[in-house]
This record gives sequence, C-alpha cells and structure tokens, in this order.
Amino acid sequence: MAPPRNVVKIAVQMRDAIPQLIQLDQAKPLAAVLKEVCDAWSLTHSERYALQFADGHRRYITENDLEAEQLLGGLQSGSREGRREALRHLVLLASDTTFAREVISRDGLQSLGTIVEDGDDLGEVLALSLRAFLELMEHGVVSWETLSISFVKKVVCYVNMNLMDASVQPLALGLLESVTLSSPALGQLVKSEVPLDRLLVHLQVMNQQLQTKAMALLTALLQGSSPAERKHMLDYLWQRNLRQFIYKNIIHSAAPMGDEMAHHLYVLQALTLGLLEPRMRMPLDPYSQEQREQLQVLRQAAFEPEGESQGAGLSADRRRSLCAREFRKLGFSNSNPAQDLQRVPPGLLALDNMLYFSRHAPSAYSRFVLENSSREDKHECPFAQSSIQLTVLLCELLHVGEPCSETAQDFSPMFFGQDQSFHELFCVGIQLLNKTWKEMRATQEDFDKVMQVVREQLTRTLALKPTSLELFRTKVNALTYGEVLRLRQTERLHQEGTLAPPILELREKLKPELLGLIRQQRLLRLCEGTLFRKISSRRRQDKLWFCCLSPNHKVLQYGDVEEGAGQPTPEGLPEQLPVADIRALLTGKDCPHVREKGSGKQNKDLYELAFSISYDRGEEEVYLNFIAPSKREFHLWTDGLSALLGSPMSSEQTRLDLEQLLTMETKLRLLELENVPIPEQPPPVPPPPTNFNFCYDCSIAEP
Repeated sequence: MAPPRNVVKIAVQMRDAIPQLIQLDQAKPLAAVLKEVCDAWSLTHSERYALQFADGHRRYITENDLEAEQLLGGLQSGSREGRREALRHLVLLASDTTFAREVISRDGLQSLGTIVEDGDDLGEVLALSLRAFLELMEHGVVSWETLSISFVKKVVCYVNMNLMDASVQPLALGLLESVTLSSPALGQLVKSEVPLDRLLVHLQVMNQQLQTKAMALLTALLQGSSPAERKHMLDYLWQRNLRQFIYKNIIHSAAPMGDEMAHHLYVLQALTLGLLEPRMRMPLDPYSQEQREQLQVLRQAAFEPEGESQGAGLSADRRRSLCAREFRKLGFSNSNPAQDLQRVPPGLLALDNMLYFSRHAPSAYSRFVLENSSREDKHECPFAQSSIQLTVLLCELLHVGEPCSETAQDFSPMFFGQDQSFHELFCVGIQLLNKTWKEMRATQEDFDKVMQVVREQLTRTLALKPTSLELFRTKVNALTYGEVLRLRQTERLHQEGTLAPPILELREKLKPELLGLIRQQRLLRLCEGTLFRKISSRRRQDKLWFCCLSPNHKVLQYGDVEEGAGQPTPEGLPEQLPVADIRALLTGKDCPHVREKGSGKQNKDLYELAFSISYDRGEEEVYLNFIAPSKREFHLWTDGLSALLGSPMSSEQTRLDLEQLLTMETKLRLLELENVPIPEQPPPVPPPPTNFNFCYDCSIAEP
C-alpha cells in the first residue's frame, strides 16, 4: 500500500552520530517532528534542537533556535576573535527569515547596535556588524524609524571620516540610504549631518562599490527633499561638475556599470527632469508683462532684423494688426498666442523651448520660420504648433513629472553629456520635425501623422542610448521617413512570422510553382494580344498595329489595324514570326527605334515603354519594335517574351505578383497553425539505434 502524500522520507544527520532515514509526516507540527527525531537518538529537551538544511543556504526550519542563542552569546564575549567568528556566522545565516526573527526577538539588533556605537574596532568587526544589521533589517520585522538618533549619528561619523576601512563606508552609506528612504525624520537628520561635498568625495574615489552606495544615498536625499530644496541641491551639484564627472568617470568607465548604479542614474535623471514639471503645469498668464515680452522677443527674432523695427512709424492699430499677422506666420493657431499656450501640459515649458531655440540656434530658427511662413502651397509647417506638440511628446518620452520607478534602469547617457539636455533635445527634435514634414510633403491635415512618425523616430533613437547629443542628432536624422516605413514593414513581417527560418524555407519551396503560375498568366496575356502604336521618323505615334501569340505558343502574329476598328482575329493578321527565330529581347535605350540622341521628356517616356525583338531573316538580323501603351503592358509583354525565350522574368510586376501569391499561399498553408509557435530550428533527429537486429515475424500467430 502506498504511503500518504504528506509523508516523505528524509535523511537526518547529527554531529558525531550515524545519519538516519526517517518518515516525515508534514501534517504534524514542527515540535512533534523534532521530538520524534530526538527520540530516535535518545535525546532529551527536544525544544533546544532545530532542523537545518544540510546544503544550499543552510536555512533553519524551526522557530525555537539554539543556534541564535549561542551566536548572541558570542557577540557579548570579551574575546575579539570569538566576537568576529560569531559575526561571520551571523552574516551567513541572517538572510534566513526564521533565524532573523529569532535573533531579533532575543535583542540581537540591540547587541549589534552597541558594537556599532562603541566603535572599538573600526575594521572587520565593524564591517561585519553593519552587514549583519542590514541583513536583519531587510526582513522588515523592525521599522527603520525605531533606530536611535545616537546610532544614526554614529553611522554618519563613519561616512564622514577620512581614514576608514574600505569595507565599512559602503555599508554605512547603504544603511543611511535605507534610513533616509524609510524615515522622513531620520532622513532630515542624515541630510543635515552628511554634507553634499562629502558625498562628492566618495563619488570621486575609484571604488565602484563606494561610488554606487554614495550615489544611492545622494538620490535618496534628493527624493526626500521638497521641490525647492531639490532644485537648490541639484544646482549646487551641477556647479560642482557632478554631471561631467558622471559622464566621464562612471558612464565611460572601463569597468562595466552595475544594475544598481544604472538605477540610481535613472533616478537622478528623473529627478532633474522633474524640475521642469512646474513650468509644464503652468499655463501662460495673459496679464503677465514678463510673458508678453517673451512672446514679443520670439516674434522679433523671426521677423525683425537686429536693430530694425517694422512697426516704427505705424499707428497702434496697425502695429497690433501687424503683430497678429506675424504671430500667425509664426505658427500660432490664434492671432493671440496666449490662447495656444493655455494648454497644460506643456504650458510655459513650450514657450521656454521656443525661446531657447531662437537664442541658441538663431539661424536655424529664422530659416524654419521664414521658409514656412512664405509658402503658399499649403505645405507650410507651423513652428509654434509644432513646438507645442513636440514639447508634449518629449515630456511623454522622458516621463517628465512621473514618479520614479523602484526598479527601472532606463537612463539616457547623453543626458549627462550635455547641459540643458531637455532644451537641446528640443532643438534637435524641432529641426527633425521640419525635415520629416518635407519628406512626407505634409499639409495641415497631416499634422497628426507627422507627429506619429516623429514620435517613432525619437523613440527608436532614444532606445539606442546614444552617448552624446551629436550622436543622437546623426542617428535620428539618418532615420528618414522612408526608413521608418521600411522598419515598420519588417516588424510587421516578423510579427506575422513571415521571416522565421521555417517560413522562409516554405516560401522557397513554393516559388517554382508560383513562378510557373505567373508564367502561364503572362503567356495567356500574350495570346490575347495588344494594340501598339507605331512611331514615325518624326516620333509621332500615328498608326496602330496588333500583335498576339498563337495558342500553341510557337508563332507571333501581327499586322496593322485601322483607327477605330475592332480587335482583329489572329487568322486575319498577315505577318508571322516563329518564336524559334527570336534571338534576343531588348528594352529601353538598347532598342534601335529609340537609340537616337535626345534627352527630352518624350524620349524618357519612350525609354520606359520601349522593347524590341531581334530575329533572323535569312542571314540578316532584323527587329520588331514595340512601344507599350502602359507600364503594366510593358511588364506583361517583356515577362511573356522572356518566358518564351527561357529567360527569367525579372520585371517589377513579377516581383509584386510573386510576393502577393507567396503571402496568400503561406497564410493558407499555416491556417491550422494559428497561435502555435513555430520553432526557429527543426527538432533534432534522434541518434540511430546501436544495432539494427530487430524484425517482426509475421508468421507467428498472436495468442
């Protein structure tokens, strides 16, 4: 009879004893199981023993733990070596939740805190104490807010000391980070006791662990500050060249960046961009003299050369009318630009971006505005509307005003390589928008479509994480509208599975059959025949003639046709050309009837539609010349004649038809595999058997 499911066999061993294989009933309480195990070895006081995994993390599986009591006794011993050994053992076991609870319940944190505050040994003992303290606090059994001020100040002293063991300060910084993030009151204490200059010193030490922990405490202090305090702190840090140091010595360090440092750089970037949120949330105040003057500066930079004023000598009404017209030329949808900037977001941030662009790239700004304001073909790109929408887009892509993620690592290296990175990114983006507008030949009705393409261009380029603004500019300008369309098509094919190796192999196997189908269609079209126009010596298309292929595909039949007459029958055509006599098919400029010199538009049109057949008449080579009535007829006839001559059909129409047929046939073949993942590689063929000495004797009757 099989044992119950909750009963398992386990091996239990004890020091200086023979291991036993026992049946463990998992439904019983741990105390009862412990008593049974102790009884097997004739041990009394089972409550003083614990079960521990013999491998892996050696975690305990009981609450009552003699080991915890012994370790805490070692912490209080007068022997430094005994204390060190106890701390080493404690650090190894502190990650186990059950063991940690037992240590905490026996005032283990207080014992560790005493060692930290006494500071008798600033070397390994202090480092082990801080590490064990952090491990025990990570379980969340005790709140960080319960820590004493004296303990926190002592840890701050270790951070501020100049000569300190390299293993102590990263642990002290990590502990202060947790205190700052978990307790606002103690966080203010840390902020007042740890100067920013001290953190900058730690960041400049070429110790990656110390840099990471210093950056962690710095971002924690910034997160716990008010917006005004945060702005003041960041301004001070930028003045002390923190951005340049991060860019040169952390981002471009020879050592690979860790995930933790990447997260803290993401947080620092998010907090810095968060300083833009008040401007993004603030609409333009039409009664603000300062903001009205900023709008006038924007207008004057575009339409009034330096030192000149178009409104000089005009009446107030005429001057207002001129300003309103110029604001419309600037791309505002209203003659009063304040109405456009009432929307939040982007609020005043859009005005800041436009002013920054006009001041730091004046030639590009003037060229953008004047080039589009002077156009009359409805293809003008409105600068102001584009700037407002682009600012909204950049705020979305860079998550301005959004809370920091606790795990994200998606920072942009170029953010730390450039002052005023948001405004500089806008300057690149607004010129990209104008370039894309021209490539799409967009009108006002296409504004949303252009913004979708610009969003894709910016998103794809930011995902590449360019390390500098110039590299970003180069990459985003290389991502033209045509390239975006190509990438979309490729991604769509990948999503459909069209580019998977098994699908590509299937398409290759289908190609011969489908090319045969296209060949058959082309020959049928030749059998139907087509009316062509003859070209006289003066290049006048003044006569018609008809040509078709015989049903047995052996003869081309042709002859002149009167204007307005119906399509002739093959039997009524006087001329015949055996297919076997055809030497070659010529197209374009190689044809004798368009070989004469000429570069006019009519000649170029003829080149695209002309083809000729060279054939033998006795010992002489002669030509039958064609001018197709359309590009499609040109492709059909050149494909059909190539098929007759045994040459590949290489026209653009054949490529399109083949792709369409392949797509349709592939989808039909894969209908039953919908939502079934297709592996990239075929399953492996199993190895052959060791021998082939097997057979089935059919003569033996089955019982």
